[in-house]
Formats: sequence, C-alpha cells, structure tokens
Amino acid sequence: MTATDDVFEIALRWGDMDALGHINNVQIARLFEQARVECFNSWFGDARKGIHLLVARQEIEYRAILHYSTDPVRIACSISDIGRSSFEFGYQLLDAAGAVCAIAETTVVIMTREGRPTPIPDDVRPILDEHKGEPVPFRRRSGTGK
Repeated sequence: MTATDDVFEIALRWGDMDALGHINNVQIARLFEQARVECFNSWFGDARKGIHLLVARQEIEYRAILHYSTDPVRIACSISDIGRSSFEFGYQLLDAAGAVCAIAETTVVIMTREGRPTPIPDDVRPILDEHKGEPVPFRRRSGTGK
C-alpha cells in the first residue's frame, strides 16, 4: 500500500467460502468490485452522475489463501494508469492479519450513453490524477514468478 491508496474495509460473508474453507476466487473478484464501487462513490460523489463506465478487463493474481474471518478484509485502491478514454484501478487485498492475499487491476472505459468509448471528461481527469499510484506489481510482469 502507498500513501495515495484509499483503503476500504469489507466484511466477508459465510457464503463466500468454498468447500475447502477458502474464500472462493469469484468472491474475491466481487470484493474488488465492491472496493471499486466504494472508491468511485467516495472520489466522485454526486459528480459520478452522467459518467458511464464499462469494465473492459480485469486481472487478478492470487498471492495467499484468504480464509473466512469475522474481521473485515482491507482493500487498498489507487489509479494505476490513465489513458485517453480509459483508466485502471489497482488493488491490494489484505486479510485481517495484514497478509496480501491478492492483487488486481481493472481497466474501466468511459462510455457514451450509446455505448461508444469517449475521452475522459476534463473534470474527471484531475480526480484520477489525485489518486494516481504505482503500477500493480504482477509477478509475470516483473519476471519474479513463473
């Protein structure tokens, strides 16, 4: 986590577990989704009205098993890249003890009502810049894992 990250606490649900007692990988994607929604609402408030987003890509790297706990997980969020009509949310999922269980990146495209990509609005770009963080350190990108 870095100083530019916003951190959100999210409670796990009993039903998030799979048969082995782990939080299921699909549920981890939903935790990242919840953090993204909370992030977007926190950063943009009422300004989010009229902004149409499309998730174009999501990549998750699992680093450790996430076990069910009554203590919430923490998800650190920042903007890892900003393009012309898209930007990327970067995340780090930490369990209750602070262990990094997963990292992820989601590419989000700004869309018109008609469903076509459109440039990031001038009033949105400074908010994204304010929350700009480091690139997500995926192992395959850094050459530290196979």
